[in-house]
Amino acid sequence: MGAAGSSTLASLALRVPRRPEQLRPVWLGAAALGLAAVMLGTVVWRRRRSRRRRLRLRRLQQVGTVAQLWIYPVKSCKGVAVSEAECTAFGLRSGNLRDRFWLVIKEDGHMVTARQEPRLVLISITYEDNQLTFQAPGMDQLVLQSKLPSSNRIHNCRIFGLDVKGRDCGDKAAQWFTSFLKTESFRLVQFEKGMKGRLSKNIFPSAVQNYQVAYPDCSPIHILSEASLADLNIRLEKKVKMDQFRPNIVVTGCDAFEEDTWEDILIGDTEMKKVSACPRCIMTTVDPDTGVIGRKEPLETLKSYRLCDPSERGIYKSSPLFGIYYSVEKLGSLKVGDPVYQMIQ
Repeated sequence: MGAAGSSTLASLALRVPRRPEQLRPVWLGAAALGLAAVMLGTVVWRRRRSRRRRLRLRRLQQVGTVAQLWIYPVKSCKGVAVSEAECTAFGLRSGNLRDRFWLVIKEDGHMVTARQEPRLVLISITYEDNQLTFQAPGMDQLVLQSKLPSSNRIHNCRIFGLDVKGRDCGDKAAQWFTSFLKTESFRLVQFEKGMKGRLSKNIFPSAVQNYQVAYPDCSPIHILSEASLADLNIRLEKKVKMDQFRPNIVVTGCDAFEEDTWEDILIGDTEMKKVSACPRCIMTTVDPDTGVIGRKEPLETLKSYRLCDPSERGIYKSSPLFGIYYSVEKLGSLKVGDPVYQMIQ
């Protein structure tokens, strides 16, 4: 047979249908993929239907509106106001700017806050192009990349008796904070994705929620209302500002201390659950404009009318309560102007 005949037979062979047993793996694979797609779609649909049903079972009652959103990148330094944010399991985030993901420590790893170094509240932070820029009175600005070299040392840090990791931000940052505070040697550390936060059960043994926090005191989210601050200021000779209490979410349109009664709330598409009231300490007496710690007001006034019920004294002791801690039950996003809904069973 010539070359032309061989070519003809080859082309005919290509057009000959395959036997059924040869085709079976092909259609079985296609069927399996189709079935997997259908099953995945069913799971997603059921989850969405389950959440819609859960929300229907819970009556949504608007209790206020988001007036301000604040991210405090470095514990005890000034906050950054944002118009919208993602609400992650670790708290508010705007790009790579995270709430209390940076911490000043002593050389031995113990945290440093405005309780010990009140002038920390004078340090302001701006964020642009993945860089944090620090400014403070009498200091040249410090520019720090939000992404640190993996070769930087990881510290064992200590926050309220609990251990947590932090990656060193370098000698330049350490020298800057040491030069500004002028008391002893300090270092700046950053919490990173993949590090383990402090567990809720070790912070609040009675807490039902299971969550982690990086460097915040107690929970990922802290909420306070404008009405509660106004109520306090009526009682004070020298008025205080909202940033003296460092909430993440400021709510307007509700009565004073109404936030005490909100158990489960919905803001944007984020669901949150009340953890506890926020017990206040000497930190509230630091003037955010001067960096001077007064040690008395507004703490003394708060103690005159905001102490806990005697049955809760084992939890809060003699600390007055002002603001509410929340855990994040469903991740999402939120923005200034969003309604705040209480989810009622």
